[in-house]
Amino acid sequence: MPNYRPDDQRVVITGVGAITALALTMKETWEGLLAGRSGIATIAQFDASSMSTQLAGEIKGFDAGKYMNPKEARRVARCSQLAVATLKETLTDAGLPPQFSIEAGERVGVLIGTAVGGLDRASAEIEAYHTHRQPGKVGPFAGTSLLANMPAHHISQTVQALGPNNTVVTACASGTQAVGEAAEVIRRKAADVMICGGVDNLVQDFAIVGFSAMRALSTRNDSPAQASRPFDKDRDGFVLSDGCALLVLESLPHARARGARIYAEVLGQSSSSDAFHVAAPDPESAGAIRAIRWALQDARANPDEVEYINAHGTSTPLNDAGETKAIKAVFGEAAYRIPVSSTKSMLGHCMGASGAIEAIVCALTIHQGVIPPTINYQTPDPECDLDYVPNTARDASRGLHVTLSNSFGLGGQNACLVLGAV
Repeated sequence: MPNYRPDDQRVVITGVGAITALALTMKETWEGLLAGRSGIATIAQFDASSMSTQLAGEIKGFDAGKYMNPKEARRVARCSQLAVATLKETLTDAGLPPQFSIEAGERVGVLIGTAVGGLDRASAEIEAYHTHRQPGKVGPFAGTSLLANMPAHHISQTVQALGPNNTVVTACASGTQAVGEAAEVIRRKAADVMICGGVDNLVQDFAIVGFSAMRALSTRNDSPAQASRPFDKDRDGFVLSDGCALLVLESLPHARARGARIYAEVLGQSSSSDAFHVAAPDPESAGAIRAIRWALQDARANPDEVEYINAHGTSTPLNDAGETKAIKAVFGEAAYRIPVSSTKSMLGHCMGASGAIEAIVCALTIHQGVIPPTINYQTPDPECDLDYVPNTARDASRGLHVTLSNSFGLGGQNACLVLGAV
């Protein structure tokens, strides 16, 4: 599709990194996704045997001390640890230095999405005080480590990014919206480079219990790897996971000037509200429909130009049917020819990180010409009747030019990204 923006307002993706339930790098995560491998397993970090849901997408083998000063690591929440660790891979992948000079750093910004922030530290410090009722039992970093903006701070501090700094907190839409808003920062020429993405560390005992009380989580405890089954008739809830994903965005002239490899272009973005219910999606999918249409309008892309959709696809009965309805409302009959897959079938739902991971998936799908599958798809649902790329990755080496990524979150928060080939 022809790009309507002048080159100095075009924004491209030049670096990616991630830590997920599948692997400690985006490279290995991508390989796992294409292989149809699940990262979901029985919870190991606490005793979940009395809980109705005993499975999650835990990050395995992560040692924060390998990525940052061990003393500093003990002072920060796990979401900040994951962010700093992911930053290393992302900068290396982009061919950027581990730290910027003052002059260069003033043109580098940070924009991170998270649903909660330092939930682990908040829980630990509250428990310490309630147990002992002594102020001295609460650490001096209790007040800062739990804040939602700390991952963005620690990324900024680590790399000396001195430009615009912000945090998006829109539940499951956070990562997607962070990437979209970061692109807008570059378009208005407030930065040349943005480090953006999402992170969350919500696999905590009380979070599992809380979402279980909503009847939102899968209880397929006997077969964790098969628990997340988006669009399948027998889906019974989402799987909560931890994760972090970061992207480097640059203006097209800046990327070309330094000879950067370009994965894809951010063509358009949007956000909308259902204004309907704190947890249940609008039964008419009106908010999702608006978000998809507005993202396509921002990209000036026709619906018939979209060649792949990375679905929000959480594996809940209402969400998957509602997203299918929204796709059909926007794309009409063309919806049946567009491959739609949910990588949450393998990664689970990383909340604020999911949208950023899925933006990377769309970029790699364009760059490498292969579409990851929706695994555990066994029984078709009459309400979910699109092409969900069931169980096996699909060759797309003839080229994908336009992709769409959807994120529809708690509180009726919707965000979409349109990415394209350069």
